[in-house]
Amino acid sequence: MTNRVCAHLDAIASVKQPHRRECEECAKIGATWVHLRTCQTCGVTLCCDSSPNRHATKHAHTSGHPVIASAQPGERWLYCYPDDTFCEY
Repeated sequence: MTNRVCAHLDAIASVKQPHRRECEECAKIGATWVHLRTCQTCGVTLCCDSSPNRHATKHAHTSGHPVIASAQPGERWLYCYPDDTFCEY
């Protein structure tokens, strides 16, 4: 991938896919989610910002892992938190 705006997105050689179709943190507490995102640094799958707990964003801010991918079937995009940049792949 080549993105002239974001070195974090450029660093993604292959997109990590979710191991399971659930938010790992919501599953622990019995919460629900709307959509799923997969961290491209560690591979954890967490819920989106439309979900009550916003676990993917919390993970990005606490871990410093910059890029997530949509884990929704049929969606092929990446988002970089530090650069607020989106790209399709």
